[in-house]
Amino acid sequence: MNEEVFKAVNNLFTRGESAALVTIIRTQGSTPQRVGAKMLVFADGRTVGTIGGGCYENDAFWKARRALESRKPLVARYELADDIAEESGLICGGQMEVYIEPLEASPHLYLVGAGHVALHLGRLATPAGFQVHVIDDREKFSNAERFPDAVEIAVDDIPTWLENTDFPATAYAVILTRGHRHDLDALRALAPRSLRYLGLIGSKAKVARLHEALREAGVTVAHPERLHAPVGLDIGAVTPQEIAVSILAELIAVKYGKLDAPGVDAASQTAVKPLRWLPPAPRESVEPGTGEAAFAGVAAPAAIIENR
Repeated sequence: MNEEVFKAVNNLFTRGESAALVTIIRTQGSTPQRVGAKMLVFADGRTVGTIGGGCYENDAFWKARRALESRKPLVARYELADDIAEESGLICGGQMEVYIEPLEASPHLYLVGAGHVALHLGRLATPAGFQVHVIDDREKFSNAERFPDAVEIAVDDIPTWLENTDFPATAYAVILTRGHRHDLDALRALAPRSLRYLGLIGSKAKVARLHEALREAGVTVAHPERLHAPVGLDIGAVTPQEIAVSILAELIAVKYGKLDAPGVDAASQTAVKPLRWLPPAPRESVEPGTGEAAFAGVAAPAAIIENR
């Protein structure tokens, strides 16, 4: 039975999916399965393998789903002679502990734009455990010489490529194009996607204008809490190399659930704050000059240079 589970785990990593592995780690007395029995629980509710059936397996199933959301492991204990066992008809009279472990493939990181910041971010992200994809419409920047460790390098019209690409739900994407117009095109294509992380480089003023443009176009951000704009942690970064470090630090913080933990005040999670800005509640009317036509008057920070 576990062989089937191991094959499913291998396929999971190949496809870039996520699931939670439930393993019996301790038993005492009479139990329907022995130590080492496994069940794999996917985010969509699919399961492979079993830890013995009954109500306790159903309880472990839901705990596994929650572990997938929190991305944190846990241990669950069951008394098989209690009401749970009686409801299932499995009056075994034993005790059992299971370890529930979220599993994820190495996360895919999409660099939308292949300029200076992307160059340094790509070089840092690969040894940090990310599978890097690069997309730009300029072959001069998007090439294997600049990104030798990338798993994918594309030279294409950016919004067209983004719209035609399937992203895993665990994907990270950072918009680093060379101008506001390209940023908006990329944001339009990515905002409706269910990504783990979506980052956008630029000033707060620029981010505000982009939010207004999306609102005018009727584009809804699928997960506003996952949109990090401006991107990166506030470490005072100025150079492209420093900005890349601040972005990677935020990616790692999201990967390990150190940002946006439910019910936890952000100030208590880290002494370094995200640069992210969230727009105010939508207004009934949009002020003139706040949409796409206003982009010409928005200046990027001094560190965000052309061909970034």
